[in-house]
Amino acid sequence: MDFDPSVPIWLQLVDEFRRRIVTGEWPRGERIAGVRELAGDLRVNPNTVQRALAELDRLGLTRSERTAGRFATDDGAVIDAARVELAAEAASDYARRAAGLGLSLASASEVLGRHWPDTTQGGQA
Repeated sequence: MDFDPSVPIWLQLVDEFRRRIVTGEWPRGERIAGVRELAGDLRVNPNTVQRALAELDRLGLTRSERTAGRFATDDGAVIDAARVELAAEAASDYARRAAGLGLSLASASEVLGRHWPDTTQGGQA
C-alpha cells in the first residue's frame, strides 16, 4: 500500500480496512488477521494498525473477542452505511477536482458516466 505523506497513516488504514469490509475482501462475520500480521504485511508500526482497528471497532465495522481475535461485522446495515459513506467521500473528491478543472456538473457527470463499469455483462469499463 502506498501512503500519502500528508494524511496520518492510521487514517489511511481506516479507509483501506473499511474498503476491505464493504467489498467483502474481509467477509462478514469472519476473523481478520491480527495486528502484528497486518502491520507486517503493510510495513507499518503495530500501534498504527491497532489505532485504525480501534476506530473500526468504534464505527461498528469490527468487533473484538478477547480470546478469539477481531471479526468483521456481520451487520448488513452497518456495512451498507459504510459503503455509502465511502462512495460519498469519493464523489466529493471527484466533484471538487472536476470543478477545479472548470467542468460543469453536466460535463462532470458525462465523464463519470463514460467511466462507469458495465455491470450488465459482468465486465468493467
